Amino acid sequence: MSQVLHTPPPAPTAPGEDDLAALAARHGLTVSGARPSLTEYVRQLWGRRHFILAFSQAKLTAQYSQAKLGQLWQVATPLLNAAVYFFIFGLLLGARRGIPHDVYVPFLVTGVFVFTFTQSSVLAGVRAISGNLGLVRALHFPRASLPVSFALQQRQQLLFSMLVLVVVVMAFGSFPALSWLLVVPALLLQVVFNTGLALIFARMGAKTPDLAQLMPFVLRTWMYASGVMFSIPAMLADKDVPPWLADVLQWNPAAGYMDLVRFAMIDGYGSSYLPPHVWAGALGWALLAGAAGFGYFWKAEERDGRG
Repeated sequence: MSQVLHTPPPAPTAPGEDDLAALAARHGLTVSGARPSLTEYVRQLWGRRHFILAFSQAKLTAQYSQAKLGQLWQVATPLLNAAVYFFIFGLLLGARRGIPHDVYVPFLVTGVFVFTFTQSSVLAGVRAISGNLGLVRALHFPRASLPVSFALQQRQQLLFSMLVLVVVVMAFGSFPALSWLLVVPALLLQVVFNTGLALIFARMGAKTPDLAQLMPFVLRTWMYASGVMFSIPAMLADKDVPPWLADVLQWNPAAGYMDLVRFAMIDGYGSSYLPPHVWAGALGWALLAGAAGFGYFWKAEERDGRG
C-alpha cells in the first residue's frame, strides 16, 4: 500500500510596509504626529487662532495672580528697572552724554520698555515647549501655537507699558504729534521680529532645556550693547573702535526698534541719532526673523514634545 504525501499549504506572509502604506492610504489614514506641509501648517495655525488668543490671555492673567498689586507689576517692573539704570548709568557713569538732560529720562524709559518687550518674548519662547510638555503630549495641535501665544502675551504687556510711556514722555515736554503714528509700524515690525525669535528659541529650548538658564546672561549682554542706557552714536564719537564693530552696534535690531520709537515720540531726539536706512533695516530684520523662525520651528513639528 503506497503512502500518499500531502504538502501543507504555505503559511500566510505578513504584509509588507508597502502593502500597509497602500492600505492606510486607501482608508484615509495618516501617520500620527507627521509634519504637515507648510501651507497646511499655516492653515492649521490660523484655525487655532482663538485658542492662541485665549491661551495668551490666560497666561497673562495667571502671571500676577498671586501678587497683591496684580497686573500693575506689568508696568512697575520695567519702571523700577529704568529707575535703577538712571541712577547707575545716568547719574554715576554719565551715560547720558550726547543727549539733552530733559530728553534722557524718556529716552531711557523708552529703551527699557521696548527692549523688555524683546527680552520677555525670547525668555517666554525658550520655555514655550519645554514648560508645557503635558499640554503638548496630551493634545494634537500645531506646536507653533505656544510660542506665538507667548509672543502675543508680551505684546499685551507692552500695551500697558506704552500707556505709562505716554505719561512719562508728556511729563518731559513731548506732546502728541503726527510723528507718534510712526510708533504703530515700528512696533508691528518688532512684533514680527519677536515672534520669529520666540519660535527659534522655542525649538532650541525643547532640544536643550538648559538654554533657559543661559539666556538671561545672553540677553543682558545684548541689552548693554543695544544702547538702552546710552546713545550709540555719542558713545562711538570719541572711541577708536573697528569699523565692523560700529556697524554691528548700529545695525543691532533691538537698537533699531528702540530708535524708531524714540524718534517718533520724543522731541529733541532727531534723525541725527538714527543710523542710515533704519526703516529698511527694521523691515529686513522682521522678515528675516519671522520667516526663518517659522520655517525652523515647522521643520521639527513632529519631534517637539516627544521623549
